[in-house]
Amino acid sequence: MSRVRALSLAELRLFLREPVTVLFTLALPLMVLYVLNGVFGQEQGGTGPEQLVVYRGFDAPDWYTPAYVAMAIAGFGLIAMPAHLVEYHESGVLRRFQASGVPKGAVLLSQASVAMVVATVGCGLLVAAALAFTGATPPASLVLLLAAFLLAATAVIAVGLLLGAVLPTARAAQSVGLLAWFVSLFVSGGGPPPEVLPEGLRTVGEWWPLTPVIRTLQEPWLTGEWATRDSLLTLAIAVVALAGAWLAYRWD
Repeated sequence: MSRVRALSLAELRLFLREPVTVLFTLALPLMVLYVLNGVFGQEQGGTGPEQLVVYRGFDAPDWYTPAYVAMAIAGFGLIAMPAHLVEYHESGVLRRFQASGVPKGAVLLSQASVAMVVATVGCGLLVAAALAFTGATPPASLVLLLAAFLLAATAVIAVGLLLGAVLPTARAAQSVGLLAWFVSLFVSGGGPPPEVLPEGLRTVGEWWPLTPVIRTLQEPWLTGEWATRDSLLTLAIAVVALAGAWLAYRWD
């Protein structure tokens, strides 16, 4: 564990020395919150017979805030972290780790630890901004929301580790991560109301990996209950992605 702690602290310092990455990771979710709240944030969850029921009847800020928490996690976990891990592979850093006797588990765990810290800070800023400026109400169950956050962050970071283990170049990792982030934004509940999407996009959203992650976060916030089915799917995503990252990880 001492190696993991040392590597994690070193990785965190390297992250803080890259202001563009820090700005992108922390500012992107806030920008999305500002822009999309301006577009959708004044809508109410319709319940009348002549009005389409959107957001399951909840107000838009309450619906979107936990979705944006997932997007904040994904901002680093799917875009920055995989590219960073592949860059280590391209530059020979991983071979030096191997020559120094650093186990691959320590490398992966240190990357995951830094991603968890960054995600926690970014999500904390986003939630504070949402509560202060968008009219969102506090979560119905803070305890369940924190548990959902840990599960959701683990799953997203695991997928990021898998991308970093299988993609050949840092540019490819960043491109795939950006594509996954934007698709998630628009079909998984972070953009247009799911009820107004065309049937084809709704089908894509139902099968997109980040959809159960977002729903796992939304349920404790909106109702104070635990989303059992979606949390099990999120756990399955985490387990499969971690196993895939472990098997696909290579030193050279």
